Amino acid sequence: MTLTVDDVRLEEAALWVRHGAPPVMEHPHRHDDLELNLVHAGRLEYLFGGSTLRVEAGQVALFWGGTPHQLVDPDAVESAVSWVHVPLTEVLGWALRADQIAVLLRARPVVVPAAALARDVDALFATWHRDVLAGGDHAVVMLEVQAFVRRTLAAAEAAGAPGPAGDATGAPEPSGAAARATAMAQFVAEHYRSPIAPSDVARAVHLSPSHAMTLFKRVVGTTLGTYIARCRVAEAQRLLITTDATTVEVGHAAGFTSQSSFYDTFRQICGYAPGDYRRALR
Repeated sequence: MTLTVDDVRLEEAALWVRHGAPPVMEHPHRHDDLELNLVHAGRLEYLFGGSTLRVEAGQVALFWGGTPHQLVDPDAVESAVSWVHVPLTEVLGWALRADQIAVLLRARPVVVPAAALARDVDALFATWHRDVLAGGDHAVVMLEVQAFVRRTLAAAEAAGAPGPAGDATGAPEPSGAAARATAMAQFVAEHYRSPIAPSDVARAVHLSPSHAMTLFKRVVGTTLGTYIARCRVAEAQRLLITTDATTVEVGHAAGFTSQSSFYDTFRQICGYAPGDYRRALR
């Protein structure tokens, strides 16, 4: 990946802000963050979970980065975009409704007109970028981002799309199923650095492993085992970019029990070996 934009990262808060032209993405990638895109001019074109997604100028896109996504044709038009990434662990602490969390975890991006948010959205994103770049109070920025996410979800709900997460037929999940899936995602987000397995997650929400795995896959769209692996790889990606820790230290800190497991899983999910990933982004 070639970055041609102005990047800002705050390691302590893991809040990530970027503004500029879309980057070149040679491979699909995943990350365990909630991603906000605002297209100021031009457009974004994604391959998103195997489908094409276009975000036009004046639109806001909101999605969980755990779904494989890749920007395509970034040079086809001159575009200006702002991105904000918020760790899923932070989002799960916002006390959103269970059905809202389920919407975010599904591979269905929320796309709404910025005008529907009744704000000068361009100025708001510019303020976040400026404040983070200047080393301002990231807690204030995070509160404003939370409010913006809530407004975006409310605008999407008012427009009728997307609705609560459902199965392949589009039928809404019972609120209890969404709540259980959210509780499992929260447990994983808090414990993935430890040697947990899907059975541990199931036990934490008082379900049998088979029931927990079936419910989680139906609501979130991925297996518990894959979700745990994605959380670990996302943490490894962050550490590779923001620290000078060795790859051995990174794998251990991200929750992998062996270097072979770390390398194999990282390459499978990212398309790069850990060292190659670090060299491409630093």
